[in-house]
Amino acid sequence: MGFRKAFLITSILILFFTTGNAANSKLFREYIGAMSSSIKLSDVPVISNVEFHFIIAFAIDYTGLENPSPTNGKFNAFWASSHVTPEEIASVKDKHSNVKVAVSLGGDSVGSKKAFFAPKSIDSWVQNAISSLTSMIKQYNLDGIDIDYEHFKSDPRTFAECVGRLITTLKKSRTISFASIAPYDDGEVQSHYLALWKKYGHAIDHVNFQFYAYERSSASQFVKHFDEQASNYGGGQILASFSTDDESEGGLDPDGGFFEACKELQGKEKLGGIFIWSADNSKKHGFEGEKNSQHLLAA
Repeated sequence: MGFRKAFLITSILILFFTTGNAANSKLFREYIGAMSSSIKLSDVPVISNVEFHFIIAFAIDYTGLENPSPTNGKFNAFWASSHVTPEEIASVKDKHSNVKVAVSLGGDSVGSKKAFFAPKSIDSWVQNAISSLTSMIKQYNLDGIDIDYEHFKSDPRTFAECVGRLITTLKKSRTISFASIAPYDDGEVQSHYLALWKKYGHAIDHVNFQFYAYERSSASQFVKHFDEQASNYGGGQILASFSTDDESEGGLDPDGGFFEACKELQGKEKLGGIFIWSADNSKKHGFEGEKNSQHLLAA
């Protein structure tokens, strides 16, 4: 290899690693299964020229809905949809080669109670989580995990170690090929996720930031929030997001300028993708947000 060629390659590598993952992406992600027992993966429109991730919500390390209590990392399926089965996942993947499926861990609640991250110890929680999730991932032929704990009975360091070790172990064993986190702008939530990001950010592929948890925003405010979180999760692939829940009053919806904000972010090479919460709520609206999001990303 000549000196000039070696120098050029080295310069490109330096540029890549110093700029991180801040670049446009064609990644579209959709949460599904938390709100409706009738929603099917096959209900959701998928276009071929995007990378499409279904995220099943939720697997939780709690006992059943009746008198739920923490299980110290032994995860069970809590998604509402009886249609999100291994057979349906296999069918959708066979039909759409661009589809991958992940499972989201935690969530806001178990029945009428809050779902807390409540490990007895780091080692025991990690051991139980690896075992239970490996079985679930193999049973459902899943590709990744998403971390969406929103309530905590642990300090940030414990959360970071538990989740960080879980992700790195599942990746090392090739049980999963990607992992994401789903924080939002709350002091306690951010302290836990930023501790995780500081030590294990290199193992986290996507940041599904819940921008709809902000108060109602304008397009310019949305871009400002996006830039702030891109700074917090430096080098991360940050996705823009909105909620199709009729009860959601925050963030920026498609009618309020969401896609205009996304185009501005695209123009700055910052849009790491789009995700929507959730397919369960979108069905009655004909999945217009899903269609428009994918077309924007594919353009």
